[in-house]
Amino acid sequence: MQSNFSTRLSERLREKLHVGIIMDGNGRWATRRGLSRLRGHEAGVEAIRRIVEAAPDQGIGTLTLYAFSTDNWRRPRTEVSALMGLLRFYLANEVQSLVRNGVRLHVIGRRDRLPDGIADAISRAEAATAAGETLHLRIAVDYSARDAILNAAVKLAGIAAPSRELFSDLVTGERGLRDVDLIIRTSGEKRLSDFLLWEGAYAELHFTERMWPEFDAADLTEALASFHRRERRFGGLQALSLEPAPSL
Repeated sequence: MQSNFSTRLSERLREKLHVGIIMDGNGRWATRRGLSRLRGHEAGVEAIRRIVEAAPDQGIGTLTLYAFSTDNWRRPRTEVSALMGLLRFYLANEVQSLVRNGVRLHVIGRRDRLPDGIADAISRAEAATAAGETLHLRIAVDYSARDAILNAAVKLAGIAAPSRELFSDLVTGERGLRDVDLIIRTSGEKRLSDFLLWEGAYAELHFTERMWPEFDAADLTEALASFHRRERRFGGLQALSLEPAPSL
């Protein structure tokens, strides 16, 4: 995992919602259409573009996307290679668009196991987009929430009275990252799969049957509308008021 914190987010971004999405169903979407799984992952990249474009207008300041888990290394070598190729493609071809749209990119997870050149490409993309103030886009690659928590605990060795704030900084690799407000999972599965376990402790959950390649701005609007109808008590008796859903 990364050892250095990224620059603290601006208050402008931290005041907006943090939404995490488990982008599930690429392979099944493709199989049902008689297409290769790779075509499903390519369609998934198109869905990322749609949601990154739609997120800021829907009150989202931070968007964390689950792209490749630590356990995904168990998939067939050809599929893993294809996924890494798509990551290379995204980093090479999307950075200028992210810069134009004020999107700040941060990749979370391990980098030491990625194929040659990808870690350097990630660092270049992060540096190029560091000034983004419209959306904080976090992409989880070779990511495990349990590993992130374990690594943070190791780093705290010798600290007599660590605070939750310090521990959160170590888990997330971000200074003062807002806790996750909403986690969305596509394709009908109803589990977190080792995603954002610390920062999503009080997150609302939204599960949809839509496959990730089909997911669009209207689906995001529906998930957020459901979120804004819920009462969030955070262990108390009185619900905390939510910011009204932005008018579209």
